[in-house]
Amino acid sequence: MSPKSLRVLILAYDGVEALDFAGPFEVFTTASRVAQRMQPDAAAPFEVASVAQTSPVQARAGLRLLADHTLQDSPKADVLVVPGGVIDAPMASPDTLHWIADSAAGAQLVASVCTGAFLLAKSGVVTRDAVTTHWEDIADLRAQFPQLDVREGVRWVDNGRIVSSAGISAGIDMSLHIVERLAGRELAERTARQMDYAWTRNNTSTTSTSHPSA
Repeated sequence: MSPKSLRVLILAYDGVEALDFAGPFEVFTTASRVAQRMQPDAAAPFEVASVAQTSPVQARAGLRLLADHTLQDSPKADVLVVPGGVIDAPMASPDTLHWIADSAAGAQLVASVCTGAFLLAKSGVVTRDAVTTHWEDIADLRAQFPQLDVREGVRWVDNGRIVSSAGISAGIDMSLHIVERLAGRELAERTARQMDYAWTRNNTSTTSTSHPSA
């Protein structure tokens, strides 16, 4: 890996929401592809890999994923992404929680998608921070971790080193925001265009938290 590239590690686990994982994966890999078109001789801005306790991982709804690394052999992360989904297994796994805490401690930036915020809280990465999650899980996050400043009605919350997003598509918006922060607005905009994705940049949610559970 070029020393100028940032290593993005994305956690995978049984029950992970496929798009919580794949959305950021697509953003960062597409950003690198687009960047190298813009500057063929320059290093890719991001090198992306997945990490899981065991592999393959069965995502929510049954999609199977092969991780690049195990918790034991994973490299250090410059950017750590913790997706959401059905989080019972990782919340109950001391090894996974320790890996999240250890990886976050050495990372330049840590991001969560949806219920990934619970994993950041459980592992002690966030304690009194401002965070957000899927609208359906706002009340539960507040109840389980009352010291957190849980925000609703936003697409993401950026605390500088910690960035958290609401559900699924908000994770894509957040990832594009991170690309903008780390590699510039032009690359973020070109990445969204390459993905044919309507990037929501105003950071407000159009989804009411009063909707019934899906």
